[in-house]
Amino acid sequence: MATYLIVAIPTDLIDTPVFSREVPPTWWAQPVLIITAVLAGLLTATYVSRPDGPNRQNTVRLGGAGAIVSFFAVGCPVCNKLVLIALGTSGAMQFFEPIQPYLAAASIGLLVWALTRRLTSEEACPVTRARPADTVLVQAGEVHD
Repeated sequence: MATYLIVAIPTDLIDTPVFSREVPPTWWAQPVLIITAVLAGLLTATYVSRPDGPNRQNTVRLGGAGAIVSFFAVGCPVCNKLVLIALGTSGAMQFFEPIQPYLAAASIGLLVWALTRRLTSEEACPVTRARPADTVLVQAGEVHD
């Protein structure tokens, strides 16, 4: 829910008096945001259950990148200050708006990849070390090498 609100409020997918959009949202913005929020919630839940699991840092980076990319994917192309500084208004509409669906696919892909890596590593068991060959086993009073 937090991911949904953090992305939806500043991108004006949830109408508030604080933020506005110059370009109306696309038909796919809400579904992408819902999928992103569900995947981010599932990924977060894996850390709540076992915070010391393997590959923690890599999946955190992938999940965080997926959430950030979704912000750019569903946001207004001319309302984003970073895009405006880099491309200007006409550049945002001409170059940035057409790649937003690809950004949406990339954000979902990153979150799916992070969740898959996290879930598959949760079932991995640490390998126990084999006993050295020179240990002596004592069994019923006998000594064996």
